[in-house]
Amino acid sequence: MRKIELSYSLSPRRTERPALLRNPMMDVLHAVQASGSISGAARMQGLSYRHVWGQLKEWEADLGQALIFWERGQAARLTPFGERLLAAERLAQARLGPQLESLRAELERAFAVALDGHPSEGPSELITLYASHDHALIELQEFAAAEPGPQRGDPPLHLDIRFCGSVDAIRALNEGRCQLAGFHTQPFAAAGSLSARTYRPLLKPGLHKIIGFARRAQGLMVARGNPLRLRTVQDVARLQARFVNRAKGTGTRLLLDELLAQAELPPQDIAGYERVESSHAAVATAVASGSADVGLGTEYAARAQGLDFVPLTEERYLLVCLKSALDTPPLQALLRRLRSNAWQQRLGGLPGYAPDHCGEVAAMKRLLPWWD
Repeated sequence: MRKIELSYSLSPRRTERPALLRNPMMDVLHAVQASGSISGAARMQGLSYRHVWGQLKEWEADLGQALIFWERGQAARLTPFGERLLAAERLAQARLGPQLESLRAELERAFAVALDGHPSEGPSELITLYASHDHALIELQEFAAAEPGPQRGDPPLHLDIRFCGSVDAIRALNEGRCQLAGFHTQPFAAAGSLSARTYRPLLKPGLHKIIGFARRAQGLMVARGNPLRLRTVQDVARLQARFVNRAKGTGTRLLLDELLAQAELPPQDIAGYERVESSHAAVATAVASGSADVGLGTEYAARAQGLDFVPLTEERYLLVCLKSALDTPPLQALLRRLRSNAWQQRLGGLPGYAPDHCGEVAAMKRLLPWWD
């Protein structure tokens, strides 16, 4: 088994976030695949043709297998081995994405004071957030740390995000492991639904406060062109399409179970119900690689992988805190940012997202359709 060595670098703040993990060989293989030539890959990487050619030959010698079909006068193509390496790297990045985002945030926060701060500025605010994996939260993390708060004198705000399932996130809040939790729920869920039965015991009106955040589209992620013509979970079951699921305790697994109950379908009718991935991105990567035909996830994750998306529902993504923490400076600083026009414009620009009572502290029955 090949050994992996991790490293990181410090880079200037940019509008586009850098890759979570970089590997020179994978970067070159991606560039060859995208450009169709060694010279094109060299230009994309800002390197010389001779350098990239030499690197590829060295990597092939080290791995003992060819990465490129070396055919004079023909477009450069990856060998099946090279294709497998890229597919494995994409899936690994997607599976580890939530943990790597948390690790990067931890490192960025550790260096923030040393590199950017001044003693006169005072300490930055910190909020520990356990949440169902969501790209908008990653955007919020960057926004809160990079943009000054709307109120004069607002210090930088750092979100320490630990991604987990929606149910586990609320449990972490109730156990005192975080100040804020993020979860999502369906607007069609009734008082007796699975969502209601799952979340209601975890939330107490006198103890918790619900904070509006976003609406996001969830649906079927399918290959471009939707070759199986999948439109509903009934289609997935009828055609025995290869499905990839999310783990127990996640809001998306809960959504699937709600959809199956509405269609009066047992889980065993779904081919792949027991196959799970750790994030929306990992599900999308499995479909993009061809190892699955369909998965349930967000529109953002589907578009990011170049997949087609069949919307099934628009759900609410909500934040929840303890009532006792609501008036603390970090939570108030976060609410001000959530209510700002700058943040809501950024959120609305993400595929499949829209602001929804963003930063509003609301009664449970207003934002939770099944609450009674």
